[in-house]
Amino acid sequence: MSKMRLFITAMLSIVFSIVAIAQENPSDIGLMRSNGKIFVVMAVVVTILIGLFAYLFTIDKKITRLEKEGPNQ
Repeated sequence: MSKMRLFITAMLSIVFSIVAIAQENPSDIGLMRSNGKIFVVMAVVVTILIGLFAYLFTIDKKITRLEKEGPNQ
């Protein structure tokens, strides 16, 4: 239980630090939007997320196949 609590605390601290950094200079977001760079950032984020979901889907299929085969190969 303590490992889970430590993990949750670490994740929350990372999220809060990212939010604090993101709020540091709001004019940067307007600058990125005006230059069109925000679309590049969003395309990279979406590409990474699609890759992660595809990877998780293939891992799930492999695990399901291994579970169905059972220990008697």
